[in-house]
Amino acid sequence: MAHSWVASQCKRFPDLTLRPMATDWLDRREADLAMAIEREVARRWLTLRRLVDVKLDRPFDELHPKVRSALLVGSAQLVFLERVAPHAAIHESVEWVKRSLGRGSSGLVNAVLRRVSDMVDGRVAEYDPGARDALPLSAGGAVALREAVLPRAPTARLAVVTSHPPTAVRAMLSRMSERELRSLCLHSLVHPPIILNTTHASGFSCERAAPHRAPGHHVYEGDRTALSALLDAHRDVWVQDPASSAVIELVRDLEPATIMDVCAGQGTKTRQLACTFPDARIIATDVDARRRAILRRAVAGQVQVTVVEPDRLASYAGQADLVLLDVPCSNSGVLARRVEARYRLGGAALESLRDLQRQIMGDSIRLLAPDGMILYATCSLEEEENRLQVDWLAHWHRKHVLRTHRVEPTGLPGEPATAYTDGSFAALIG
Repeated sequence: MAHSWVASQCKRFPDLTLRPMATDWLDRREADLAMAIEREVARRWLTLRRLVDVKLDRPFDELHPKVRSALLVGSAQLVFLERVAPHAAIHESVEWVKRSLGRGSSGLVNAVLRRVSDMVDGRVAEYDPGARDALPLSAGGAVALREAVLPRAPTARLAVVTSHPPTAVRAMLSRMSERELRSLCLHSLVHPPIILNTTHASGFSCERAAPHRAPGHHVYEGDRTALSALLDAHRDVWVQDPASSAVIELVRDLEPATIMDVCAGQGTKTRQLACTFPDARIIATDVDARRRAILRRAVAGQVQVTVVEPDRLASYAGQADLVLLDVPCSNSGVLARRVEARYRLGGAALESLRDLQRQIMGDSIRLLAPDGMILYATCSLEEEENRLQVDWLAHWHRKHVLRTHRVEPTGLPGEPATAYTDGSFAALIG
């Protein structure tokens, strides 16, 4: 199953799809393994490419997508998934290629994966950033390699071991120290925990939830079936990282009568707005029909919230005391959760997002009441999407940046889940 899914991703890379891999027809054990493989391939794509590239006698991108998939899937198991025996990982990849393409390519897959397997020298307790023969693990420690196959230059090596495009890492280094860069890249390897916003919960108690370092939040450590039951039982609790909830906390002291959530997505911040401002009228929408359907379900029963079609917003012109713009962005503050986003960082994609953000900001001005304010938010760390954007809005629409707040991602491999947070930016403009 994982082989077919990764083969389809090979045709798209670096634009990996967000659509989840379907595993409903597999038994629980097979589904869990397929998902684990898919996650590791996506998270460590460029790392695996490096290990495979040094053992190939032809360019990786010239290989058939199914051959590329077999090499990535097999290598992910050999290097990062301890519970899969090396001979089994190699055998499954070779046999899948035989079934898919015939025997012609199976010899190459067999030879390369055996060479990758021979490189692995077991696991060590700590990762040394200066080592050319070690790969950091998501849970802490490292995989030791028998060969120094990683780049000599520290920045290039960091890009490979954390699976970031070299151009993106160099761009990040231009605005932060080497230590900050290393922490940010290593943070992106962590498997992020499920964090609950319990700030507004009454009588919340759960044996599977441990208090997070951020007040009003808990880390959930049970299975997803039990989580669904928990959230159904506690409508005043929802999944939300502290970096996301900090956006609304920035304006907790305000008293808006009418709030418009223009990019509401699936309704996480909409629910937070409703709990933070129980006397406010909230109008919420999203341009995506699928997300709007989820939004409607998320706020069902909250009479103060009205979900409308995007083209209905015009009928509320001039009424908003507060407009929340949680705009589409590069996701550079949530690369641990949005692993595919790292492969699209910078360049034309960022310029396109910047233009879209400005269009959303400009279009939202008409919604404001005479003394209304805009709460602009991203889950990005890029100044082009954050401070420079709010400065643009303030300049061209004669507004003032009243306050800003930035959350840096925290939590490194091996640290407790309660130390984890995403990154975000928020600004109040009025």
